[in-house]
Amino acid sequence: MEYAIEVIVLPVSDVDRAKAFYTALGFREDVDYRGPDGFRVVHVTPPGSAASIVIGSGITEQTPGSSQAVHLVVDDIRAARADLEARGARPSAVFHDAGGVFHHAGVVDRVPGPHPDRQSYGSFLSFTDPDGNLFVVQEVTTRRPGRVDRVVYRSVDEVEKALIDAARAHGEYEKEIGRADENWPAWYAAHLARAAGLGA
Repeated sequence: MEYAIEVIVLPVSDVDRAKAFYTALGFREDVDYRGPDGFRVVHVTPPGSAASIVIGSGITEQTPGSSQAVHLVVDDIRAARADLEARGARPSAVFHDAGGVFHHAGVVDRVPGPHPDRQSYGSFLSFTDPDGNLFVVQEVTTRRPGRVDRVVYRSVDEVEKALIDAARAHGEYEKEIGRADENWPAWYAAHLARAAGLGA
């Protein structure tokens, strides 16, 4: 049985204001449903994410702004900060934790700047939505063994680039073996898995 995290419900006080904030960040609007008695469900998805965020009215009894633990993952923390700032968010400075493993609550043991070795999982920034719901952005460049079990491409362009890279590498491989590789589909699959960090 697989249990995928699909939706995170965030408590907000003004649905339209929150929706405008998230869509300005580039989150895709999937649903905006209005029901009777003010019931409303707005479903948005961050770029590249399999999980989505739901905001609305009548969907949670949590206090607006009380969510303090949603993490977003990026592959370049500095580029993410620049993007968030350009889109109207107010991201914190990039930081890492004195312990170097995760980050403490609040600003305890927070050290300015990215992890000195740019260790994967080690650099962070934070920002809030208009209600104060806190997001932490974490830089992940290399997945830990066993953490990734499937390859997910975020766009057609990414698939195209991966296939071009595989084709070039396969061409070099065929030069090495001195013949056409009839088993090229398996070679491509293994190459794409390795490129995605699956260790195939």
